[in-house]
Amino acid sequence: MNVSPRRPLFNRRPQSNIYRMFLWVTLLLTFVWMLQQIDKGAIQPLFQATLTPTRSADSYALEGDANFTAGNLDAAIQAYREAVRVDPNNAQTWAKLARIQTYSSAFLITTEQRQARLLEALESARKAVELAPDDSTAHAILAFTLDWNADSTIYKDDPQQVQKFLLEAEQEAVRALQLDSNNTLALAFYAEVLLDQQKWSQAEQYINQALQREDADRLMDVHRVNAYLLETLGQYNRAITEYDKAIALEPNFTFLYLRAGANYRRLAFEIPNPESARGVYEQSLEYFDKAARINEQLKVYDPTPYLSIARTYSQLGEFFAAARNVQKALEYDPTNADIYGQLGIVYFRSRNYEGSIYSLKCATYGCSGEESCLGRGLDQCYPDLAENPQEIRGLPIDPNTVVYYYTYGSVLAALSRPRDNKCGEAMRVFQDVRNELTANPEAYADAASVILNIIEDGEFICNSLAEGGAPASSVPGEATALPSVTPTP
Repeated sequence: MNVSPRRPLFNRRPQSNIYRMFLWVTLLLTFVWMLQQIDKGAIQPLFQATLTPTRSADSYALEGDANFTAGNLDAAIQAYREAVRVDPNNAQTWAKLARIQTYSSAFLITTEQRQARLLEALESARKAVELAPDDSTAHAILAFTLDWNADSTIYKDDPQQVQKFLLEAEQEAVRALQLDSNNTLALAFYAEVLLDQQKWSQAEQYINQALQREDADRLMDVHRVNAYLLETLGQYNRAITEYDKAIALEPNFTFLYLRAGANYRRLAFEIPNPESARGVYEQSLEYFDKAARINEQLKVYDPTPYLSIARTYSQLGEFFAAARNVQKALEYDPTNADIYGQLGIVYFRSRNYEGSIYSLKCATYGCSGEESCLGRGLDQCYPDLAENPQEIRGLPIDPNTVVYYYTYGSVLAALSRPRDNKCGEAMRVFQDVRNELTANPEAYADAASVILNIIEDGEFICNSLAEGGAPASSVPGEATALPSVTPTP
C-alpha cells in the first residue's frame, strides 16, 4: 500500500528561489548606484529645498544705480556692497560705490556720521585704484573722495590733515588726467580740488574743459562743480542755472536744492528795495521747501532744510515763522547744541529775551532735564508727545559759536534785577569771551571791536546793579548788527 508522506504544515524546509535572489541582487545594485549618483550631484535628494538662483554683480549694480537716482542712497550703498561681495575684484563697482558713499555724506546730520561715511568711501576708492591702477576714472573718484574728506568742519582741530587730503586729492586728479586727458569726471573733480585750494583761475580752466566734452550734459557732477565755482566767484544767477541743470539730472539730491536756495537768498540780501527782495526770498523758500518734502518722502530726517527756511524768514524779519522752523529742526535732532544756539538768536532778534536764555544756555554751557525742553520753546517736557528731556553738551567757544556766548551774557545782564540777579553768570560768560578774543586775535580781527562793545555794555549794567543803580532798560548789543550765526546751508 502506497502512503503519501505527510506535508510539513508547521515547519517547512527552507527552499532556494533563483528568481527571488535575482530580484534582491538587482535592488541592491540599484541602491548602490543611486547613492553614487547622489554623491556626484546627478540626483537630488527628495524634499530638498529648491535652490535660489545666485544674483550677478551686474544685477546688484543696476539696483544700486536705480536707488541712487531715486535718492535712496542707503539702499544704493547696500546694493553696491552686495555687488562687490559677489565680484570683489571689479574695480569699476568699487569706484561707483565710493562715489555714492561720498555723496551720501551730504545727507547725514552729525559730523561724526559724515566723517565715518567719508572714510568708508575713501576705503572703497582706494580699493578701486588698487585693483585697477591704470584706470583714469578710479583715480578721479579717489580724488573726489579725498577732496570731500578734506572738510575743515570735521578736522577743525587738525588743519594739517585737511591739507594732506587736498594734496593727495590733487595728485590723484593729475594722475587721472595723465591716464586719460579727456576724462570728463577727472576734469570736473580736479576743478573742485583746485577750488578748495583757492586756485580759482585754474579751477575755471579745468571746469570749462569738462563742459566742452560731449558727455558733460549727462553728468550731474560737472554742473555741480561749475555751480560751486560760479557761487564762489559771486555769480549767483549763473550758479543757480547750473544747480538747476544738476537738479534736472538728479532730482532727489536735496543738497542741490539747498545750494540753489542759498544763492537766491544771497541775491535777495543784496537788493536794497525790500519789496523787490521779497520775491527773491520767496524763491529761495521754494527750493528749501522742496528739499524738506523730498526728505520726508525718502524718510531722511535732516534738520538742514528747516534751518535754511528759518534763516530766510529771519532775514525777512518774520521771527515767529523762523522760530517754528528751528523748533522743527530740533524735533529731528534734539541734542544738537548748535540748533539750540540758532533758536536762541531767533528769540533774541524777536525780543523774546526770556525765552532765549534757556536756548542759549543749552548751546553754550549745556543743559539737562527740564531745561532742554524749555530750550526748545516748550513750557515743560511732555513724555507722551516724545518731548522728553535731553542732556545737551554745550559747544566750546570758538569763532563759530562766540555769538551764542556774548548774546547769552548780554541777555543775562539785561534781565538782572536786585531780586533776580543773573550778573554772576553773565560776568563769567563775558570773561570767557574776553579770554577767547585774547587767545585767538587773528580769528576775530574784523569782529573784535563789535564784540568788545557788546560785552562792555553788559559789564556796565552789572556794575551799575552792584552799585545800587537802576536796572537795565534795554539789552546790550540789541541795536548792534550781530555777525551771521547760521552758515549758508
